[in-house]
Amino acid sequence: MLSRAENDLVTQTGPGTRCGALMRRYWQPAALAEELDPRRPVKALRLLGEDLVLFRGGRGLGLIGRHCAHRGTDLAFGRLENEGLRCCYHGWLYDATGQCLEQPAEPAGSSFHRKVRLAGYPCVERNGIVFAYMGAGPPPPFPEFDCFAAPDAYTFAYKGHIDCNWLQLLEGGIDPCHVSFLHRFFEDGDPTENYGRQFRDQMSDGAGPLTRILRDFDCPTIDTEETEYGLRIFALRAMGAKTHVRVTNLVFPNLIVIPLSDDMIISQWHVPIDDGRSWWYDIFSSYSRPMDKAAMRAQRTPLIAPPDYVPTKNRGNSYGYDPDEQRTRTYTGMGEDINVHDAWAVESAGPIQDRTTEHLGASDKAIIANRRLLIRAIGALESGATPPALGPALQRLRGPVSVDMVGTSAGWRDEWRGHDERRRARSPWAAALQPV
Repeated sequence: MLSRAENDLVTQTGPGTRCGALMRRYWQPAALAEELDPRRPVKALRLLGEDLVLFRGGRGLGLIGRHCAHRGTDLAFGRLENEGLRCCYHGWLYDATGQCLEQPAEPAGSSFHRKVRLAGYPCVERNGIVFAYMGAGPPPPFPEFDCFAAPDAYTFAYKGHIDCNWLQLLEGGIDPCHVSFLHRFFEDGDPTENYGRQFRDQMSDGAGPLTRILRDFDCPTIDTEETEYGLRIFALRAMGAKTHVRVTNLVFPNLIVIPLSDDMIISQWHVPIDDGRSWWYDIFSSYSRPMDKAAMRAQRTPLIAPPDYVPTKNRGNSYGYDPDEQRTRTYTGMGEDINVHDAWAVESAGPIQDRTTEHLGASDKAIIANRRLLIRAIGALESGATPPALGPALQRLRGPVSVDMVGTSAGWRDEWRGHDERRRARSPWAAALQPV
């Protein structure tokens, strides 16, 4: 468990907070590219406790403070012009950096506008997501993870809203044990109908459906390795002479990279809206063939619908809980969308989980390791040291490697890397990448 002070330290990310200063040193998802409507590409948003407005103008992407520096009016309703956003109240014009360019009601020759600047953050767009850098100093180089190296046709991006703090959402993602329970299905289903659905695929080595392995072997051994980019997490399920190996990654501070199937991985960011609300952002990446984006979207929009991306099964309707289903089909009785299961699990602990009352066990090894890493990284930043996943390590990182496989109990530590190497060797776009 954490002390009250430690829990506050790692959950508070607004302006002026210590963890917020750390989070701002990394590129963070700000919006899906699809949220910028081509008819008027302007989007109000809240990120790390700041109210902002994102726009695409003639000079590119801009992310600036939402309220005009003059008298506080809402720039989300501003006039989009080639140079930026113009406030409808008195015509003040702001560029993509937040600098005021014009104040047409001021006297001719006035230089007052040069003294006025809103918050402004650099942005880049990669494979369906707009990322922003909100930290001090110049931004770090943008990473070259597999989800960004993949051509757009081999990726699919989506998001969802969660009513809780970012850290409990992340801690669900780095907990490999819960999938045997929270995401347990009593029927394995038709593999031909499971495109893009996690835990519903067949293992390529003839071991059967992953649902059955997770159901039958529900006490994995959890191990972690600290890396330059964060943590590598192993979940090992002993199956006699064989071992099911699941390798996932925490890319510090809030990205997890997990396997979806032999062909796909998911890169998922857990992003604070403010301290009591979060987004998850996904990029699905396929190694072998272009993504069926229409199928992925059709599968998700009835469950998590734009424009607010709130799950249709949520706290307000008890997450669709059905006691008959819980007896016969799923462990939770909340349907087959694992995002609903996860939302219930993390939201039910409250907007900010009280970690002073919890009791962690051996299955929580990755969660404990990450908390130690997070607290240490906050201190490192404040002392002038480089936190994880910044600097040269970021540029060397490829992957990071995430696999589900069945190997031999004696040789799995070498076999999981070979599994990934074979996947890359047959990929039309990633064969040249050398993972670390």
